[in-house]
Amino acid sequence: MSTIAIPSPIGRSHAVARTNRDPVLVRWLLIVLALVFLIGFLFLPLAVIFTQAFSKGLEAYVAALIEPNAVSAMQLTLLAAAISVPLNLVFGIAAAWAIAKFEFPGKSLLITLIDLPFSVSPVVSGLIYVLLFGLQGWLGPWLQEHDIKLIFAVPGIVLATIFVTFPFVARELIPLMQAQGKEEEEAAIVLGASGWQTFWRVTLPNVKWGLLYGVILCNARAMGEFGAVSVVSGHIRGMTNTVPLHVEILYNEYNSTAAFAVASVLALLALVTLAAKSILEWRIKLQTEKHS
Repeated sequence: MSTIAIPSPIGRSHAVARTNRDPVLVRWLLIVLALVFLIGFLFLPLAVIFTQAFSKGLEAYVAALIEPNAVSAMQLTLLAAAISVPLNLVFGIAAAWAIAKFEFPGKSLLITLIDLPFSVSPVVSGLIYVLLFGLQGWLGPWLQEHDIKLIFAVPGIVLATIFVTFPFVARELIPLMQAQGKEEEEAAIVLGASGWQTFWRVTLPNVKWGLLYGVILCNARAMGEFGAVSVVSGHIRGMTNTVPLHVEILYNEYNSTAAFAVASVLALLALVTLAAKSILEWRIKLQTEKHS
């Protein structure tokens, strides 16, 4: 009969002691390398963005943000996020609940489909929409006959945004729901709660911080998406340009001050997202420790 070797507490203590006896120089070297990496790849680019954005003064900065095409790009970005995030919220909750709480045929296929946007290039996904709904695509003639325009229009941008963002909520909730198990839901049902009551009063409160975490990531990706939206938008100024596309156009026209000014809006969004992400990670950690 085979035996399983279990590390003893003495062995673990020796490992911790060896770690604590690592040379001070090695520890400081690792800290310095981490700081250099953060400065070079995070703080320095942010400093460049805001320095260039205000290089011609506050008046030029504000003028770049209130310019009609910039305002239109921001409105379209907010519209795409306002549509895609709630839809992905509903899908993510339903998919995570089904995968974590039930066994059914096709479960592994559903998990694979959820991960599909992570494995497919956004440019390729945008191209697929063009091949499906473009004038020369499979459904293009039928859409044109019924005066329905998806590609190079707002609906196409929304569809592309939904596709690239739909894994975020589900992927945050699935492991959290699986770790919590089904005991609390089963107890609620035994006590007479209906399915909806169990969901609203037991399941949803237990995953609220993970849900908010997924929504924040989904919203950040929706507002910053470039590849798929670039393919389906047509780059029509004032109509189908989102904020990232507007930044690209301004930079290609050598209007770097305006480009960096508009890019600073996305940078501020990234900073807010990072702060919210850190807070929610801390709350999720506390919630996980509470259930373990």
